[in-house]
Amino acid sequence: MKFWALLILLALLLQEAGPASLLKKERKRREEQSPRESETYTLPHVGTDVLSLDDYHEIIDLSSYEELTDYGGQLPEVERSSVAPLARTSPPQSSMSPRTPSPSLPVTRPTEPGLRHSLTSVAKLKRIDLSSNLISSIDADALHLLPALQDLILSENQLAALPGLPRGIELLDARRNRLRSSGIQPEAFGVLERLQFLYLADNLLDAIPGPLPLSLRSLHLQNNKIESMQRDAFCDPAEHRHTRRLLEDIRLDRNPINLSLFPEAYFCLPRLPVGRFT
Repeated sequence: MKFWALLILLALLLQEAGPASLLKKERKRREEQSPRESETYTLPHVGTDVLSLDDYHEIIDLSSYEELTDYGGQLPEVERSSVAPLARTSPPQSSMSPRTPSPSLPVTRPTEPGLRHSLTSVAKLKRIDLSSNLISSIDADALHLLPALQDLILSENQLAALPGLPRGIELLDARRNRLRSSGIQPEAFGVLERLQFLYLADNLLDAIPGPLPLSLRSLHLQNNKIESMQRDAFCDPAEHRHTRRLLEDIRLDRNPINLSLFPEAYFCLPRLPVGRFT
């Protein structure tokens, strides 16, 4: 009986001592295997004392980091690569002045003094040369604002008619056009009291234009289609005096007219016209 009681008491003692001894052995084994592992996760005591870097030598390990380079305020050089360049953007609005479109020039009409000055300048025009163009027509009153015009050159164009001419004109050159007798107004040259040189060669005229002013010195009508002539083409049949002493140059060559058929038309001329007499 005592034996069994002693055996049960020993079993109880072993049961209580076993876990405690095992726990002590486990703690001792852990401490031997990783003595620093437990310290790594244990934070230092935080109190009123100032923490120093020495307190964190077990917590922060910078051994795997490369040493930082001091660039002295300069940016490090960027490594070039094959990456496409960034799209160019406009500078900030605050760094550039606003761009305003250039104002369009206003179209202003000439003022009355300016218009008057322009008209005065045109009124003083003395010579116009429109030769060697493709002009086919001129308004009948296009030259009425040119009272001082003296020389009008319209040669080598495509004119079939002449405009109204200023009274002060002295030279008219309309050679090599398409002028017809119907395109010259009646009395167109008779009122030109200063006209001295009239050049109408190489056109399509079928008659000598008239009447002609007494101031005329030279008349060129060669290479037209003139076939006949009026008795008063150059002279006044009622007056048999030499009234055309200035008209010494008359060209009628290369026309189909026979000048010998009109002897009474030349009695007032100092010289006979140039052309065919047979």
